[in-house]
Amino acid sequence: MTPRRRLAGIGAFTLASALLLSACGGGSGDNPEATGGDGGPTTGIVTVSNGEPQNPLIPTMTNETYGSKVINNLFAGLVYYDADGAVKNEMAESIDTEDQQTYTIKIKDGWKFTDGTPVTADSYVKAWNYGAKLSNKQNLSYFFEPIEGFSYEKDSELTGLKVVSDTEFTVKLMQPESDFKTRLGYAAFMPLPDSFFDDPKAFGEKPVGNGPYMLDSWEHNQQISLRPNKDYQGARKVQNGGIDLIAYTEEDTAYNDLLSGNLDIVTNVPSSAFATFEDDLGDRAVNQPSAVIQVVNVPEYLPEWGGEAGHMRRQAVSMAINRDEITKTIYNGSRTPATDFTSPVIDGWSDDIPGNEVLKYDPERAKQLWDQAEGISKFGDKAITIASNADSDHQTWVDAVCNNIRSALGVDCEFAPFPTFDEFLDARDNQTLKGLFRGGWQADYPAMSNFLGPIYGTGAGSNDAQYSSKEFDAKLKEANGADTPEKAIALYKEAQTILFKDMPGIPLWYQNVTAGYGEDVDNVVFGWDSDPLLYQVTKNS
Repeated sequence: MTPRRRLAGIGAFTLASALLLSACGGGSGDNPEATGGDGGPTTGIVTVSNGEPQNPLIPTMTNETYGSKVINNLFAGLVYYDADGAVKNEMAESIDTEDQQTYTIKIKDGWKFTDGTPVTADSYVKAWNYGAKLSNKQNLSYFFEPIEGFSYEKDSELTGLKVVSDTEFTVKLMQPESDFKTRLGYAAFMPLPDSFFDDPKAFGEKPVGNGPYMLDSWEHNQQISLRPNKDYQGARKVQNGGIDLIAYTEEDTAYNDLLSGNLDIVTNVPSSAFATFEDDLGDRAVNQPSAVIQVVNVPEYLPEWGGEAGHMRRQAVSMAINRDEITKTIYNGSRTPATDFTSPVIDGWSDDIPGNEVLKYDPERAKQLWDQAEGISKFGDKAITIASNADSDHQTWVDAVCNNIRSALGVDCEFAPFPTFDEFLDARDNQTLKGLFRGGWQADYPAMSNFLGPIYGTGAGSNDAQYSSKEFDAKLKEANGADTPEKAIALYKEAQTILFKDMPGIPLWYQNVTAGYGEDVDNVVFGWDSDPLLYQVTKNS
């Protein structure tokens, strides 16, 4: 899971550094007398596995998991999502609409950024306009597309945004959209202080937010330290002395640090421990469904994967993959074979969308399709490659998928590794990949639309394969404008039938949260989107 959620695995660090930095407390902000957002005493510093963010820490620029863990804790938006994905007001006093096209938003008075300046309606309007502006090249600009005045062709102000007072603004959309409020807890919609506009580059290194935590330090490729924001007024009350997000080069190293007491929370258990981690950790093991899907994306700029022959090849690769066997043998049942492009934890998910038979293992039909494609245009003797980052354990499943492809299609298949997650993302974003590539998606907000528009909509910020379909875009727009959730779900399913025909991405499996935590921490809860609710974690030392 691109917009926010390009899934990584674990990123860049070493065991020696981890042992040095992940001891109890640690970091310049370690203070046993620290206070939480409600002014009450907190417990120790909680250490969490993470990696190096790809981009500066700017809400409208951050669209991958490493950076999002930081942004989501530094900033408070109009709403937030609880552990179950329910939408709760945070800075919003009210969000009202009579027609689902014009929204009146009132914010709570008295909130401040950590530089002491007030958070006002203008803080939202200026931030959204900046994020939407074409020349600012923000990864999450797509999310402002529904607002009147948005343009992909030129710089323009969001004319649909109007400041009424310091505590009120209005939003006019281009069409009614019933789930607009649901989206407002996502990073793209966070407010920004005036200091951001003075120097965005400096801000990206040391952001100033209004959330439950504030940035204490960022040691690149090593550690990001967050400490409680004593002025935070929202419901996400901090119950610890701070968070240290530690970067790792190996998921196995992070897991071993957890077992030895040198790390408090592992957010992703390595595949080598899937069969044992629940026995290792007992009731401290986490294995629960989440809004995460894994896919293999097909770059539209590669001619061998385009046209009639290319679409046959996409279907052939999909039908060559034995998802049942891989999820059982490699993931020990912690993954579920995909039947659509969304997630079973999202309202509207279905296992009977027309066209999804291409997700069923059928090596004979796969070979027929591949041979038919060869009769139209030759793929040649080159290997199918699947690119991903090597600083996680993705090679395990890529090797299994390649074995399936070689066996069913008689074509060589290879893992194309990049040393780190950010190097892989840069190659993908610069369109230098020579073959297929991994795409993981962790939902930004709990709705079907988030699994479709940001990834497959023309020009969308997470449309990494550069897919474009007027038919799909039109159906997506129709679904977004539906006047009831039930109508929207039916239309999103219709949109998926188009995706199953074109296969811009090949869905593999839905991903459980497979995580764990140490003996020194309590109140560890992983939410609907697979992220831990760090603010409520307590630590005994």
